[in-house]
Amino acid sequence: MDYEILLRFLLAAIWGGLVGAEREYHNKSAGFRTLMMISIGSCFFTIMSQSIGAGNNPDRIASNIVTGIGFLGAGVIFREQGRVNGITTAAAIWAVAAVGMGIGAGYYFAAGCGSIMILGVLAVLRVIEKRIESHHLLRIYTVQGLYSAAQQNNITTLLKEARLNFKLTKEIREGDNYITTWQVKGKATAHELFTRQLMDDKTFKRIEY
Repeated sequence: MDYEILLRFLLAAIWGGLVGAEREYHNKSAGFRTLMMISIGSCFFTIMSQSIGAGNNPDRIASNIVTGIGFLGAGVIFREQGRVNGITTAAAIWAVAAVGMGIGAGYYFAAGCGSIMILGVLAVLRVIEKRIESHHLLRIYTVQGLYSAAQQNNITTLLKEARLNFKLTKEIREGDNYITTWQVKGKATAHELFTRQLMDDKTFKRIEY
């Protein structure tokens, strides 16, 4: 029995570590050690839940893992430049916890299949996601220059020439400075063309995206 418990911990560490290594490779906030610990912890809680609540209520501890993992996953989600980031990593945390619970309950085959599927979604489908993004990339541009009625028209002209879909989301005037923020969608190549044109135009003092 003791060897089986050790086996469960080792499997939880391996499967959680593999998913964590993929997240670590892409410099995500929850990486190798974090996901390994989540998998091991979920496995341990499930083992303890079955032992403490055996007979009457074997899931009384394990059932709270999902709630606890939800709070942990929320900690890696953040908003930046109008976009929400970290959702995939939060989902990975949630899924790895499920794998750890499966191993803790003795469902080794199901946990192994689940881990392979998670790795497939994160690693293999990432290529497809990049291709989709290259045709429908969203960026937020902030452009600063000297105040003039022509500045907004100049940017609009460049966006149209690059065949990008755009929306002016903010205008700020500070003395002689005129700051505009644009939400822009389109192909990655079109964004590159627009960015180069902005950089080459000396009337713009500052460009962020």
